[in-house]
Amino acid sequence: MGERSETISDLVTDLYIDGKAVPASDEGRFDVLDPATGTVITRVADGTVDDAIAAVDAAEQAAAAWAATSPRERSEVLRRAFELMTAQSEELARLVTLENGKALPDARGEVAYAAEFFRWYAEEAVRASGELVTAPSGANKILVLQQPVGICVLVTPWNFPAAMATRKIGPALAAGCTMVLKPASDTPLTALAMARILEEAGVPAGVVNVLPARRSGAVVSAMLHDPRVRKLSFTGSTEVGRVLLKEAADQVINCSMELGGNAPFLVFADADLDAAVDGAMVAKMRNAGEACTAANRFYVEASIADEFGRRLAERMSALRVGPGSAEETQVGPLVNEDSAAKVDELVRGAVDAGASAVVGGRRPEREGNYYEPTVLLNVEPHSAILTEEIFGPVAPIVTFQDEDEAVALANDTEYGLVSYLYTGDLARGLRLSERLDSGMVGLNRGLVSDPAAPFGGTKQSGIGREGGHDGMLDYLESKYVAVQW
Repeated sequence: MGERSETISDLVTDLYIDGKAVPASDEGRFDVLDPATGTVITRVADGTVDDAIAAVDAAEQAAAAWAATSPRERSEVLRRAFELMTAQSEELARLVTLENGKALPDARGEVAYAAEFFRWYAEEAVRASGELVTAPSGANKILVLQQPVGICVLVTPWNFPAAMATRKIGPALAAGCTMVLKPASDTPLTALAMARILEEAGVPAGVVNVLPARRSGAVVSAMLHDPRVRKLSFTGSTEVGRVLLKEAADQVINCSMELGGNAPFLVFADADLDAAVDGAMVAKMRNAGEACTAANRFYVEASIADEFGRRLAERMSALRVGPGSAEETQVGPLVNEDSAAKVDELVRGAVDAGASAVVGGRRPEREGNYYEPTVLLNVEPHSAILTEEIFGPVAPIVTFQDEDEAVALANDTEYGLVSYLYTGDLARGLRLSERLDSGMVGLNRGLVSDPAAPFGGTKQSGIGREGGHDGMLDYLESKYVAVQW
């Protein structure tokens, strides 16, 4: 790991407020567990409501100066952050694996993806363009300025602890905002590592504050009821998102919500089956299925369903399950015991309703939060496993007869984050992409995430977009100036 190891290996496990590592105000700490063994990795400061307000204080004190920095200066800071993340990528990946459990290849992929948000928004920072036009009446000019929205509260999940942080921090910094990051309590170490990287990249004290806390509801609520906070960006479950939207309504806070998903994966008889199986492995098994974009419901045209299921089961059964830190591991443990138990309950319910497990279908007899890669055939169309996010390595397969049935099945959910579609007919693919009610579509692709593309969903999968040019607009306010000369 060379010269850079001290930055992460000796990471302070306190709160990060106003550019300093500080203990929680009540000296409280909580355990961070290794999902592979259940053992304690370390203990991290447990932020309080008082700490949350102190973090907002720091963000407020830094706000005016950071907003006044030139776009080029903010761009250079983000570029340095990208370079530092890249230089420390292996250590960061191992840290992600340690606290999250994901296999090292997945963790390495996440860190590379996370760093790209800093590079992309280093480029976007200088492109917050406004507008100048003549009013239709000719009476005046319409001048539109783009200004930072203000102090942001960023709440991130455990499944992508690096990427979900940079996907919010990057555009917020580029826009000139200050922020408080509340990471998931299962994975606070990666967020604290990111804070140190940003500090080294030149982010001034108080601009980025990191507040680990088990008391998530109380600390986030306190910040949302502070009139200085103007923005909430949340990634997590739809259930929690609904609660936060209600909380944010009290101060009419600008909200971006990236919520749950229940992605359909459609395979038509004219699809390249090898490509479809390859795509299914990516869409389903990235991060062992612990992703809001994970393929959750496989709808396969009846004439090829058995063959698709056979090929997918063959690939799934060959995956090596084990501790994420082992180089040979392809599927690590799930993040905690509750996650593993939920997956097991959903699979048992589907089997009890008539589904058959072609491969997997149980928890292995070993220490840790593991679940076997699983393919289910003959799944009852209204099973709970098709209506809830699985968040695990399980692929339930349902058959369909024609396009209309496939679209109806795919859209029959309160979620609308991403859909996957495999067909050899480009016209059909584009036609159905318009009909699928989701914010993103993977057309003959099992991966849609890209820092340069707008990420987000329809229906109860969220509000707003992250990534791409749209992502920075969520951290900017348009100010109209009526002027004449």
